[in-house]
Amino acid sequence: MDTFPKLLLHHSRERGERPAIREKNRGIWRTITWRELGEEAAALAVAASERGLQRGAHVALLGDNRPRLYVAMCAAQWLGAIVVPLYQDATADEIATSIQRAQVTHVFAENQEQVDKLLEILPRCPTVRCIVYDKDRGMRHYKQPQLVSYDALLQEGRELAAQKPDFLQGEVASGKGEDSAFLFFTSGTTGPAKGVVLAYAALIDRARLAAAIGELKDTDVAMAYLPPGWIGQILFGYVQPMVVGYCICCPESPDTMLSDMREMGPTYLLVTPRVLEALLKQVSLRIEETGGFKQWLYRSCMAVGARMSEQRLAGKAVSVGDRVLSLASDLLIRGPLRDMLGMSKVRVAYSASDAIDPDLLMFFRTLGINLKQLYGSTETGFFVAMQRDGVIKPDTVGAPLEGVELKLTPQREILVRSPGLFREYHADSEMTARAKNAEGWFHTGDAGDLDQDGQLRIIDRMAYVGALKDGSPYAPRVIENKLKFLPYIREAVVFGDGRDMVCALIDIEMAAAGRWADRQGVSYIGHADLAAHDEVYALIADCIAKVNAQLASEPLLAQSQIHRFTILGRELSADDGALTRTGKLRRHVIAEQYRALVDAMYSGHAGVRFGAEPDEVKIRDAKVTAPAQTRKVA
Repeated sequence: MDTFPKLLLHHSRERGERPAIREKNRGIWRTITWRELGEEAAALAVAASERGLQRGAHVALLGDNRPRLYVAMCAAQWLGAIVVPLYQDATADEIATSIQRAQVTHVFAENQEQVDKLLEILPRCPTVRCIVYDKDRGMRHYKQPQLVSYDALLQEGRELAAQKPDFLQGEVASGKGEDSAFLFFTSGTTGPAKGVVLAYAALIDRARLAAAIGELKDTDVAMAYLPPGWIGQILFGYVQPMVVGYCICCPESPDTMLSDMREMGPTYLLVTPRVLEALLKQVSLRIEETGGFKQWLYRSCMAVGARMSEQRLAGKAVSVGDRVLSLASDLLIRGPLRDMLGMSKVRVAYSASDAIDPDLLMFFRTLGINLKQLYGSTETGFFVAMQRDGVIKPDTVGAPLEGVELKLTPQREILVRSPGLFREYHADSEMTARAKNAEGWFHTGDAGDLDQDGQLRIIDRMAYVGALKDGSPYAPRVIENKLKFLPYIREAVVFGDGRDMVCALIDIEMAAAGRWADRQGVSYIGHADLAAHDEVYALIADCIAKVNAQLASEPLLAQSQIHRFTILGRELSADDGALTRTGKLRRHVIAEQYRALVDAMYSGHAGVRFGAEPDEVKIRDAKVTAPAQTRKVA
């Protein structure tokens, strides 16, 4: 079974009445079995074929994680079409660029909001001949000929499916593992997004191997809540379920995700550092608002958990006394916290998409969650290296998977050769040749190294690794991750390559900083007003001082301490181009947007007029700690 339609038919036969997808809608969970999923995909495939969908064509998916989005994937691939998942919060112009480049002919859209974006760009996208929408709310008066409702298309397909059983079987049999399955657009962190073409065989091979390492079973439950345009969500929410046969659950909305997560009880979880940071901040806020005894109890129990985690990672024996203390702390604090976060049943969880701060990883492991890192990219089929139980090092992403070859250039760029590698960048042979050489080595663009145990350590993107003016090594992501670990900082962007010191733009966590201001009696009106308060600057200065003290204790990072900083009056967002749709910093965009602020920090100014701000944006000095090797002994 070398394609997803073949795997779907296998599951329909072998575990037909087992749950394949569950969705919460209006407070009620609805289950779709593997048999129902197969029947609905078959009907939709027949109807899509009647509306001109052909083998090798590109089908775009635009919406949140919903069962019908996954059925549409199955149906399109049943006919041999290539699926192009897009980000549901993408602007109309971003969608137009992707559709034009892929020459998309059919689009499955979730609701009126997505349809409106498509209709806006339709004159620029002449290849689009059919737009299928799921939710019909607000769509009654739409009369464009390209539009058809999902329900109407499904009904057409059900009437036709019984008449064309040979057609359906023939289409499935025609698919081969070497066929293209998906076209993913990269996040565009360092430049324009690229269209990555991946074959069935590459995805299935890596998914099977990762499932074996994670000891996944068809009784596992995973949650579909990350952007479908990101390969990670498709791997965990579509590819691996097709390989293993486990169930995925779709929460009702982002606002109800935690409560829905407690109800669905996932056993297998994919998270990003951004999600983990948000969860940590929620915990920190709740603890800050409790009384003194509860805070003491929390810190004591977490200290016990941290000691146990460190002993286990170091391979040390745990004493009976520590086990009793750990059990008590788990009953009192850590267990209830896991339940609050909806992770009480999680057996294995992976962090991916970006580097995670070791302290953030250890916080969740201290809670008793088996959180591990994995490393990969869209071009590598996502799975390159994974941490394994018993050999976890917080500052690495684990050892390479079976079949993966790694090589480092003299500049420490990571090169990968793997069965999961992409086929090509869509319609860009020149870019493909630059990224993947004749010997099959892919240039990841990431800097890293291998430790003595063969575990891979990621430093940063090659484009961002540099040196200060005095030659000291400089890697911004390490510093930024330490800053974002603190509850009052949402995003941080540091500068320093080729300069005599490191400076930082700080984007405050509005909820945490706002609650802190309320407790301090600081009045404010909105984000910009709060960010301008001297009291908030003092709060952030204390946060930066803690990070500087950590950096000072590490010889390679001691010279990268932050000397000056300013607080931004608005959030960095994907809509203004500062972040990618997966939440990664687009440094070249930020450097240009905030050039005046950055220049003012390095010029020694105490403030500067910036944009439409009525007052000068303040710039403050940070407290720098003497590096460990040069501190004087009292």
